[in-house]
Amino acid sequence: MNRRQFIKNTATFGTLLSVPFPFSNKLFAANLPSDLTALSASELSLAIKTKQASCVEVMQAYLDRIHRYNPVYNAIVSMVSDDELISQARKADQALARKEYWGWMHGMPHAVKDLAPVAGLPYTSGSPMFANRIAEEDSDLVAKIRSQGAIFIGKTNTPEFGLGSQCYNPVFGTTGSAWNPALTSGGSSGGAACGLGTHMLPVADGGDMMGSLRNPGAFNNVIGFRPSTTVVMDEGDANNRLLWTSGPMGRNTRDTINLLQTMALNPVFKDMNPLSLDKIKIGWLGNLDNYLALEPGIIELCEVSLAEVAGAGAKVESIQSNFYMSDLWESWTTLRHYGRMNMLEYYEDPTTRELLKPELIWEIEQGLSIDEKDAENANIIRAGWYTELDRMFGKFDFLVLPTAQVFPFPKEIHWPKEINGRKMDTYHRWMEVVILGSLGGIPVVNVPVGFDAQGRPMGMQVMGKFGDDKKVLEFSLAYEKITSHLDKRPNLIAIND
Repeated sequence: MNRRQFIKNTATFGTLLSVPFPFSNKLFAANLPSDLTALSASELSLAIKTKQASCVEVMQAYLDRIHRYNPVYNAIVSMVSDDELISQARKADQALARKEYWGWMHGMPHAVKDLAPVAGLPYTSGSPMFANRIAEEDSDLVAKIRSQGAIFIGKTNTPEFGLGSQCYNPVFGTTGSAWNPALTSGGSSGGAACGLGTHMLPVADGGDMMGSLRNPGAFNNVIGFRPSTTVVMDEGDANNRLLWTSGPMGRNTRDTINLLQTMALNPVFKDMNPLSLDKIKIGWLGNLDNYLALEPGIIELCEVSLAEVAGAGAKVESIQSNFYMSDLWESWTTLRHYGRMNMLEYYEDPTTRELLKPELIWEIEQGLSIDEKDAENANIIRAGWYTELDRMFGKFDFLVLPTAQVFPFPKEIHWPKEINGRKMDTYHRWMEVVILGSLGGIPVVNVPVGFDAQGRPMGMQVMGKFGDDKKVLEFSLAYEKITSHLDKRPNLIAIND
């Protein structure tokens, strides 16, 4: 039985996730697909809770898949031994036998982005300085995931210190796209997104400063959600928004919502349903009146998908911001460089400076010329952007633009030097498209828009007003109902192919 039949046959049993044990082991056994990794995280959670599948069976299925494909894609690093993981899965089954249910991720394999510590696992941050570091305790975020019953199988690959939207580092190498391992998976949550796209992970966590949940989502045809900055992070407020935040990724929106519920400071993401698209107004920002350089084909894919949204009842209107985008870039780079001063000690020590990637050295050196007055002026610009966003959201429910300015490119290239004939003057200019959401601190979801003639995936960013996270995700649920992009699967390459 395939996954679609499983969904149909078990749809009426969705409420079982909130019903206590016990259930018969044979209750829905006939509904399981032959490959347990084909189940979404939400479906897998149901299968485990209702004892359709044992945690050992689930773990073995994922380990078999990882051993077959991960040597090619390089999404998961610092793997725990098979024997240890099977032992942990067996303990999870024994807990269920005692009627102990740990949470919706009970017995599910999970790999944390290698920028967060997991007690007892390597914690390299992709840097040779920390290649041998072992975490002594869980981060707060990891502790939340552990409390829901997840079994940590390893880490997901990331660029050095999460810097850059291309997932490579000198410790573990480069992660390829789930759709073509010769191309980049994006970054910095590239290992997480590739792990989802290849079905080597049920669900994944990540972080986003400059598109690090969105760009990998687009390059691997999965969902990546950057929450409002106060949803997961216990810092800042509506007037003082962080530039980065942790967030969830999923094979579909429902999985993404479930992980967000685990990660969020307040559990407010229950009972979410697809948004009715009637009377919804969407502002299509496109390429920002030719301000952005975009690879040919990206705008067209987005507009085809937006036409489907319009066909479902929404009103889509092309708009332009009244804000000078060059001012926004100035604010962004000033605040970003200024923030790199927290790594100044590594730059000032010659023994560690030589281990830093050139782009990080450049960022720190840029930061050295920035003072508090510069940062204050950058924040004044940013406050003006908040006002402009509020103006646009006064007219539209959502603002939309492409997720990336280029399709996935060869993974040997660290970053595109030009786009459509236009030179990129910095190593991150090619991802300028994401700073509208980042500087706004607003909720943004990457949804897929399909593939170009070469089979390269792309996505678009759907941005909501600060605090409207639920509404953005409910739009994403509705978008899934009227599009079929997430139903497509890559032709994976195995290690022995």
